Amino acid sequence: NEEREQTLNQLLSEMDGFDTSKGILVLGATNRPEILDKALLRPGRFDRRIIVDKPDLKGRVEILKVHAKDVHLDESVDLDAIALATSGAVGADLANMINEAAIMAVQHGREYVSQKDLFAAVEQVLVGKEKKDRIMSREERKIVSYHEVGHALISALQKNSEPVQKITIVPRTMGALGYVMHVPEEEKYLQTKEELHDRLVSLLGGRAAEELIFGNVTTGAANDIEQATNIATNMITRFGMSDRFGLMGLATVESEYLGGGARLTCSDRTAADVDTEVMNLLKQCYDEAKEMLAGNRELMDKLAAHLIEKETISGKEFMKIYREEKGLPDPEEKKEQEQTTENSTETTVEAKTEPAAEPAQTPVQAQEDAQKETQKAVEPQIKETQNSAEPQEQKTVQNPAEPQVQNLESAPKQPTSAAGNSEGSPRGRFSNVPSDRV
Repeated sequence: NEEREQTLNQLLSEMDGFDTSKGILVLGATNRPEILDKALLRPGRFDRRIIVDKPDLKGRVEILKVHAKDVHLDESVDLDAIALATSGAVGADLANMINEAAIMAVQHGREYVSQKDLFAAVEQVLVGKEKKDRIMSREERKIVSYHEVGHALISALQKNSEPVQKITIVPRTMGALGYVMHVPEEEKYLQTKEELHDRLVSLLGGRAAEELIFGNVTTGAANDIEQATNIATNMITRFGMSDRFGLMGLATVESEYLGGGARLTCSDRTAADVDTEVMNLLKQCYDEAKEMLAGNRELMDKLAAHLIEKETISGKEFMKIYREEKGLPDPEEKKEQEQTTENSTETTVEAKTEPAAEPAQTPVQAQEDAQKETQKAVEPQIKETQNSAEPQEQKTVQNPAEPQVQNLESAPKQPTSAAGNSEGSPRGRFSNVPSDRV
């Protein structure tokens, strides 16, 4: 319109008339950049863009720390876990969560905010406050219980779903009669086709449980159907995950920073084919959900009865019942067993490293030892004989009448013979007798 054009022209004139030496900066902010006039984005005007997106995991942790610095936090508080559970939240949401958690702590007469307070605040911001004064009939409580158990059970049966954190049938102020809370193990920026498919099956699990148990359906699956339709449409029109359309892009996103949806950029005939493809995909996932729940009917009945009795169960309670019925080991118990096994292995290794007792002697070794003892006993006799022979030799020299040769021959005979028996024995130290010693 004319007024808009006049405003734009005046703004452009003012920006072009600034003297660059004055040090004036012109800043602007918008959440709809696609509607800005191209003249505003030319070089020399708003040519530098700074995109302020929703904070990632690290950013949410830092924002929580900023808002929690003036709040007394309990030692059990783990802000990383809170940040992981609040994917998509902006700074104002996180500030509100810290504030609500502090209010809850004061209401319960506690000086410090606990992890439980923070998770309760997260739920309050996401789905509203609890409305325990809203009385549902027994039949409605049963329907809602089976609906939520249908979601949770399919998530547990799948390998690509996020772990269940909580299941409740307590109504909330934002209209939810019950819900299942999932907390991812890590923040992800990409999703595979299999993950999106499993997400569709999980979303339709509540409706499938209603039809399977009661033979009828209710309006409780409205939000689930809306989410499933959006995911299926994006898979076909934007993500190239359709066998029929292949890699063809059929839609563009509008108002991305305002959470805008996709707008089809194809002909009416192709749009009708897209609708058919979306319906076929949703029907396939719905049939898969019913088949999975029908194969686990007893487990679903047990979980629903437990939820009706408790109204709210944690993810640990849910998985405990699931593992007991499936005969699966508890990961924590399995971890303890592995640690015990490692400790016992270390003890065994230590026991093996201790010095072992000397093995029993073999007959050959015993004979060698006996020969060594004999040699030790003979050596003193040899020395004694040699000592006694020396003075005789001196006497022989002093008395030339005695035959010297005879005395020289007879004196060493005994020690030579004894020494010969010791050193020349075939079983002496240098014999080739096999030995067990190494």
